[in-house]
Amino acid sequence: MVRLCVTVQAAIQYLFDLAAVPAARGESLRVRLSPPAAKLGAVSLAQLEYFVAVAEEGHVGRAAARLHISQPPLSRQIRALEDELGVPLFQRVPRGVRLLPAGATLLPRVRAILADIGTAANAARSAGSTALPPPDDDGG
Repeated sequence: MVRLCVTVQAAIQYLFDLAAVPAARGESLRVRLSPPAAKLGAVSLAQLEYFVAVAEEGHVGRAAARLHISQPPLSRQIRALEDELGVPLFQRVPRGVRLLPAGATLLPRVRAILADIGTAANAARSAGSTALPPPDDDGG
């Protein structure tokens, strides 16, 4: 399982904090810093990708096939994510799953997080592939 670095965990926690402070009755959005007890433990990138796949497919079995994994580990990872967040994300129905309000709120944020991570990885690869300029011949 991939563990998120502290910086990424802090960014994800920030996004969850924003989601937890809705603008009520026309008030402006207030950002609240979470207490130390509300920090996320170990949410993996795989769990976030699995969450998006299950949400898009609406069915754990189809999501598992799409992800090329078996259904039981996918179900365990979704439950682990729900346990970590402390809220159910899906309602289990006879023909699949349906996003609950918490899952619907989380989905666009997770998509943004995964896109940001992809962009950061591409930027790092680009920076790493750029050759350093040759040293000056005059020694300075």
